[in-house]
Amino acid sequence: MSYILLKIIIIRRFIKVDTKKKNQVLKLTLAAMFMAIGLVLPFFTGQIPRIGKMLLPMHIPVLLCGLICGWQYGLAVGFILPPLRYVLFGMPVMFPTGIAMAFELAAYGLVVGLMYSRSRWKCVIALYRSMIIAMLAGRVVWGIVEIILLGLGENGFTWKMFLAGAFLNAVPGIILQLVLIPTVMVALNKTGLVHFTQKAQSPQKVRS
Repeated sequence: MSYILLKIIIIRRFIKVDTKKKNQVLKLTLAAMFMAIGLVLPFFTGQIPRIGKMLLPMHIPVLLCGLICGWQYGLAVGFILPPLRYVLFGMPVMFPTGIAMAFELAAYGLVVGLMYSRSRWKCVIALYRSMIIAMLAGRVVWGIVEIILLGLGENGFTWKMFLAGAFLNAVPGIILQLVLIPTVMVALNKTGLVHFTQKAQSPQKVRS
């Protein structure tokens, strides 16, 4: 987490152009950074016995990218990340895992960015709401793509496979995302790199 925060702070301070171009360059730079994190993070989590593969390391930078850079960048990074990692490192296997994961991560980046950007108040509650909806949407998309690729039936994609892949085997990763991502966003809010906005108090409450 400290590494992510430090990189974002350094990137923002060293980009000095006009405001509109600065925001665009900053988002492109951050998106590239999240892409790089998604490429290397599985090497570290894979060293953890038993639960390393359950931590869903590529999901974290995609969700952060959608929240910080916007849904367009989250969508692009999520869709490109699995096939790019396959080209560079041979993992994940493209069929069916990599293809389904590309659509799944794209859905994460799209939905979390879209939901959060359209939230009236940018706060921890809106953050959790956006993340949970994105997690559900991504898993539904993953299941649909798996069905298209493998078909249904005993030799195809079964309901048990969906429950195991989307929820049961993903519990450690889900917990990690629900703890780590809000922590990063709160820390970025304190540094001024991400701005939370909360509902203003009503005049009656202020007078009382």
